[in-house]
Amino acid sequence: MSEANQLLNNMKINLILVGKTTSKTFQAIIDDYSERVTHYTPFDVTVIPELKNAKALSQEQQKKSEGELILKQLQDSDYVVLLDEHGKEMRSIELATWMSKKQQAVSRRLVFIIGGPYGFSADVYQRANEKLSLSKMTFSHQMVRMIFIEQIYRAFTILKGEQYHHE
Repeated sequence: MSEANQLLNNMKINLILVGKTTSKTFQAIIDDYSERVTHYTPFDVTVIPELKNAKALSQEQQKKSEGELILKQLQDSDYVVLLDEHGKEMRSIELATWMSKKQQAVSRRLVFIIGGPYGFSADVYQRANEKLSLSKMTFSHQMVRMIFIEQIYRAFTILKGEQYHHE
C-alpha cells in the first residue's frame, strides 16, 4: 500500500481553534479547504468558545482558562502539535513527508492546535509532542487558520502526486 493510501485509510486529523473565525471570507475559505481535506482523511475542526469576560482577565489567566478547555478536548493517545511562533518551520513538501512519517510512527489522532491571541498555557506546552511554525512572519490568528488548513490540503495533494502543488 502506498504512503498516500495509508494516510487515506488511517490518519484522523483534528484541528482545535480557540475562538471562532470572525471573518466570513476567511471562514468560507476554511470551510472549502476543510471539505477538500476530508476527501483524503477524516478531518474535524473543533472550535473552543471564546472566554466570557476575557477583557477582565490577565493574559496569564486567559491562557490558563483556554488551556484547560484545550486539554479537555484531547485524548491520552493523541499526538499533539502546537502552531507556535517558536516551532519548527517546514516547506510544504517537508510537511507532507512529516505527515506521512507521523502516520507510520504513531497510530493516534493527529491534533493540531491554534491557540488564542496570547499563545498557550504551560500545561498545553507540556502536553504537546511538537511545535510547528508557519513562518517567521506574524499572521493574525484568523489568517493562520486559513493558511494552515490549506497547507494540510497541499500536503495530501503532494503525497498523492496531484497537480495542486508545483515545484
